[in-house]
Amino acid sequence: MMLLNLLRKNQYFFVPYLLVLAVVGVLQLVYSQEQLMQWVNVRNNRYADVFFTYATYMGDGAFFVLICTILLIRYWRIGVMAFVSFAVSSLTSIALKQLAFPKALRPLKRLEHSTYEYHLIEGLDIHSYNSFPSGHSISAFAVFSLLAMLDDRKNRSWIWILLAVLTAYSRVYLFQHFVEDVFAGALIGVVSSVAVYLALQRWALHKKETV
Repeated sequence: MMLLNLLRKNQYFFVPYLLVLAVVGVLQLVYSQEQLMQWVNVRNNRYADVFFTYATYMGDGAFFVLICTILLIRYWRIGVMAFVSFAVSSLTSIALKQLAFPKALRPLKRLEHSTYEYHLIEGLDIHSYNSFPSGHSISAFAVFSLLAMLDDRKNRSWIWILLAVLTAYSRVYLFQHFVEDVFAGALIGVVSSVAVYLALQRWALHKKETV
């Protein structure tokens, strides 16, 4: 019941989120990971190179911590909730990458013998291992779904989902991850924040005051 109420209250976030998951899920059933990578990779230009090089930092742990700190300053209980979400999503990411899928190859390594000439951004450090799932995507969807749930103005939730999607897309555009990696990250990130929100909402939102 609590979950259904949460989904209804935040339908402006979860409806487009589920729609994105459905579309990307179908695409993965129809096309291979290499085909999807090529589709994204060929749609490049110098402006997108710069934009996504910086946009990807929204999935960095430091960005999540910054958001948590800002929330902590405004209202400490919500800040604590945010830090718990950060801890859960981060530990899940580390466990899956290092323990469950330590040998998952990233695009650069898995496609090193491909005859397709991929576009790579000069000077960008591209990794070779620990591809699944995308840690940046987990972090981005965790923080932006949490912000959507905390935001009183639900009609602007499209901003939060857009930022999360752009961050996840940047991981494929930058040749750091396959679509399946960011797809899993989007699932894990939202599930982790929803679980934390449901577990702590009564305590965190009790007599909420802003500084």
